[in-house]
Amino acid sequence: MTDEESPVTRAIQNTQPNLKTPTRFSHYALSCGLLLVPAIAWNLAFTSKLMPASAMTEFWRDIPGALVFVENLLRALVFGLPFAMPLQVATKTEWRALLVFGLGTLVYFASWLALMVWPHTAWSTSALGSLAPAYTPLLWLPSLAILGKRLFWGHFYRWWMYLLVCIGFLFAHITHAAIVYIRSA
Repeated sequence: MTDEESPVTRAIQNTQPNLKTPTRFSHYALSCGLLLVPAIAWNLAFTSKLMPASAMTEFWRDIPGALVFVENLLRALVFGLPFAMPLQVATKTEWRALLVFGLGTLVYFASWLALMVWPHTAWSTSALGSLAPAYTPLLWLPSLAILGKRLFWGHFYRWWMYLLVCIGFLFAHITHAAIVYIRSA
């Protein structure tokens, strides 16, 4: 028996990680949710700059309960579901969707910057400018429907389902922001 065939050698080889074989959960690491991390981090880091803590109370004041419920439920789905979608960028359409997602996210960030850096300009005090952080996700969220065509499990999911959830969330979110804008104008 050679050293390569000895029980000790086989035992050592069996304890070495095989980097070519994915672990049970490693395929979940590359999900469409990764694309949302910068926007989530941005929101967490800058919401207080866009809207001071005292204004957060004002933001939620007198919003109809049904709208609050629908907006938050759909927000949870819009930002949670992509973590269950494998990220695949293989076709030209998927590459374009990724590009649209990236550029749309940059426009979203710019809409926040305009309000934070120049809060008293005509743009920032107009409805179009004030509501920009609410409506600019329309530029990038639908791209996730194209990039996340399936879930990690189950066969019931279709890409248009996420698109419908996005449309519902954006409608509720823009409506909420518009109510706040009209009330404060």
